[in-house]
Amino acid sequence: MITVDELSVLPRVRHGFFTRSGGGSTGVYRDNNCAFTASADDHDQVAKNRAACAARLDIASENLTTVKQKHTADVVTVDAPWPWRDAPVADALVTARPGVALGILTADCTPVLFADSETGVIAAAHAGWKGAFTGVVANTVAAMLALGARRERIVAAIGPCIAQTSYEVGPEFIERFLAADKNFQRFFTAPKANGHAHFDLTGFVREKLNAEGLAKIAGGRWDTCADDTQFFSYRRSILRKEPDYGRQLSAIALVGTA
Repeated sequence: MITVDELSVLPRVRHGFFTRSGGGSTGVYRDNNCAFTASADDHDQVAKNRAACAARLDIASENLTTVKQKHTADVVTVDAPWPWRDAPVADALVTARPGVALGILTADCTPVLFADSETGVIAAAHAGWKGAFTGVVANTVAAMLALGARRERIVAAIGPCIAQTSYEVGPEFIERFLAADKNFQRFFTAPKANGHAHFDLTGFVREKLNAEGLAKIAGGRWDTCADDTQFFSYRRSILRKEPDYGRQLSAIALVGTA
């Protein structure tokens, strides 16, 4: 499990960017696959993997709450945990309820964990290129503010995702960004002869966070695609022609009382 100092020092906040190590799944899902619906892994084993992650956050396994991620900018407010089968479609969660862990599953997309420990409001967002492009970061912060959080007290941590050196994209991808803002060119390397370039997803997400005026922004120094010992990766599975891939969990929770 990876932690970020800027979140670790906050009172009542528990968090973890869990790696692929420490679970019991096998094959392409080895070891700590935490996805029920997005993979063909054994559901009983996934439940055990998720329960072990929840325990490391001092949270009951039934209180680990995730959503059905579809690369949207949609955010849900969690008043009570739900079974994974009943999870709504969304790509970010916020809560002010102690004892609930908010979880995001990724395999190259960017997990972002947020906390305003003074107010007791936390959030988790799944920010792939599409979600980041369409506003999931701003929507997550807005949902936190609706629960009483303050921008100048929110700490955000960017978790492991695909790094620019591993993220080659085609000209249609680049054109979509430049059509929205010519200044987005700075997130791409110089195009090759075939029009392909490398995209800085971490930098793009960080800019979206900077635009929200938060207290601190930390993390963002890993490459899920390049490191197969620690991370699952969609891009790597495609390059290796593997039949499927696991997803790692990133989660945050409030414990105790204010």
